[in-house]
Amino acid sequence: MDFLQKINLASVAIQFAVLLFSLSVHEAAHAWMADRLGDYTARYLGRVTLNPLAHVDPIGTVLFPILQMITRLPLIGWAKPVPVNPVHLKNPQRDQIWISLAGPGANLVTAALCFILLALLKLSSAKASGLMINMIITYQIPESKSILAPILGILFFGMVINLALAIFNFIPIPPLDGHWMLYAILPYNAGRMLERAGSYGFILLYGLMFLGIFKFIFIPVNWVRSLLLLL
Repeated sequence: MDFLQKINLASVAIQFAVLLFSLSVHEAAHAWMADRLGDYTARYLGRVTLNPLAHVDPIGTVLFPILQMITRLPLIGWAKPVPVNPVHLKNPQRDQIWISLAGPGANLVTAALCFILLALLKLSSAKASGLMINMIITYQIPESKSILAPILGILFFGMVINLALAIFNFIPIPPLDGHWMLYAILPYNAGRMLERAGSYGFILLYGLMFLGIFKFIFIPVNWVRSLLLLL
């Protein structure tokens, strides 16, 4: 109970909901891009959708965020990878890069939209500005009866989580998108080695998380938070 009392449950609930939406945006973008480039596999499996149920991965969408909640870090994770059949792609090496970029790209666009809306609210409303300053500093949704508090919370964590997800997924470790981009540009033999190492990716990710290596992800996030404070 003491642990639960130290956690702002409203903030955790909103963060988790935003994480599910953000992961759905990410995977739906992969599926949409693959479909545009000729591979209909993901579309036939119902992955071109924002419905989180189509994308949930027990480890990346549930266990990994829970571990981060325990360590008091903002939630990030991954969803079930979108299947891609290179046989259907006109230029598999080039097209795989575009498919891999689509997910983080969609998260960056979402983060930018959240930032713009937050900036407009902060500049146009003194009440929103006060609530937002509190949220930016504490990473918690302030206790308030105003409907602005949860709205600002959704936008703030939408900006933070989507930006963190984009950066996180550029890391070249399986199953993250960065490894597909690296695989596409590596020489054949090096690419085969990276592919064989894929089964150890989860172990490496957990090890790096507990060592605190992923804290670098939040450096750009803190820059954006500082920018919002300056507005």
